[in-house]
Amino acid sequence: MRCLIVAVAFLVGEVSAQPNIVFILADDMGYGDPGCFNPESKIPTPHIDGLAAQGMRFTDAHAPGSYCIPSRYGLLTGRYPLRAKFAVRKRAAIRPGQPTIASVLKGKGYATAMVGKWHLGFDGGPDFDWSKPMGGGPVDVGFDSYFGIPASLDIPPYYYIRDRRALAPPSGRIGAKNTKGWTDIQGEFWRAGGVAEGFVHEEVMPRFEREAVSYIDGRAAAKDGKPFFLYVAFTAPHTPWLPTKAFKGKSAVDLYGDFVMQVDATVGRIVSALKRNGMGEDTLVVFTSDNGPVWYPRDVQKFGHRSVGPLRGMKSDGWEGGHRMPFVVRWPGRVAPGSVCGQTICFTDMLSSFAEVAGASLPEAAVTDSRSIVPLLEGGDQPIRDATVLRLNVSVMREGKWKLIDHLGSGGFSKPRRVKPTEGGATGQLYDLEADLGETKNLWQERPEVVKRLRARLARYRAIRPR
Repeated sequence: MRCLIVAVAFLVGEVSAQPNIVFILADDMGYGDPGCFNPESKIPTPHIDGLAAQGMRFTDAHAPGSYCIPSRYGLLTGRYPLRAKFAVRKRAAIRPGQPTIASVLKGKGYATAMVGKWHLGFDGGPDFDWSKPMGGGPVDVGFDSYFGIPASLDIPPYYYIRDRRALAPPSGRIGAKNTKGWTDIQGEFWRAGGVAEGFVHEEVMPRFEREAVSYIDGRAAAKDGKPFFLYVAFTAPHTPWLPTKAFKGKSAVDLYGDFVMQVDATVGRIVSALKRNGMGEDTLVVFTSDNGPVWYPRDVQKFGHRSVGPLRGMKSDGWEGGHRMPFVVRWPGRVAPGSVCGQTICFTDMLSSFAEVAGASLPEAAVTDSRSIVPLLEGGDQPIRDATVLRLNVSVMREGKWKLIDHLGSGGFSKPRRVKPTEGGATGQLYDLEADLGETKNLWQERPEVVKRLRARLARYRAIRPR
């Protein structure tokens, strides 16, 4: 698997020593939703496709977890989620003093901000004293400012947070919602629970867009000369699927497709804000998603749209559709337009990558699972990862073309979730992803030496005690 560079002359341009960095994280978007990753996608995504045309597509990029919380932890800390204990309704997942992308960049003079879905917990939950600041969140792990919501938009209580304080406490009550014709975890689904006065689900994505654009405008007007890091974590196209009026009915894939189109348009407006402020050439932009979609085989049959493209599975699965993500990097002057990289990377690699970009060194005592992707961005074609461990339960191991899943079944939402081994049969799954990206031929019994080697490596990671 190599990185294909279609142009090299771009390297001679003048590049800012410390570029701005904007990291945009979609929520539950599939590998096959953007047209640049799936030519047969039924959903127009011109702005994401535009980023790809101006930068590099990574075709083997992985979230370290196949659902929200572990993926976000791995992204910000550079650590596999197996190293942490998660109880995000009660306490913050990131320990005090733990290096994060934000804290490392802040230490090199960056202004840092987050807008969007946090989902890594605050200390003192779930029954917060709303008169006091909320600890352990974004502004306690390196971000100068934060505006967003505590978790997914279908998980109560529903309220906005500015820095450490709720704008209004979720003292009201909202009923559950579902949409006819979809499963109970699709459509306009949200759970019943507490809600702040004036909080409207449909207005959350537009609010995040305004906050992100406002931050960019503010940095353009600032006179401090600092580069900035902006992390924008959407709540879409995760449920509830709530496209605004401008997008309703615009796609051929009903509410989901309409919401993906809104995500794409929001990406476009954030990038446009950079260009409008003269920052387009000095900003490294990343777009990806935290895990796969909630998109069942019957949805593929009904709409003719494969949200995971050629992959198998969906959100929460050990199969590729759960954790292989669309991943695009645009960095004018450093990344060749229209380039493609097939080397394996992981969200955990962003810590080392952004540290290198900023000229920062990670603390010697920091334990990370992070490898810099900068050599790949510059056209290198050598692997940066010897092995990659995926999923919170430490059940998936990647080593080159080989993928081991240490159980039978998806392990997630797809059926069958678990399969009981037969006597003398395979007890897990082994795939050659170069020959079989769709994970259709289990080689567990045909290649016992590979199984033995990967299981031994997996066992060493399982021995790590979370802290």
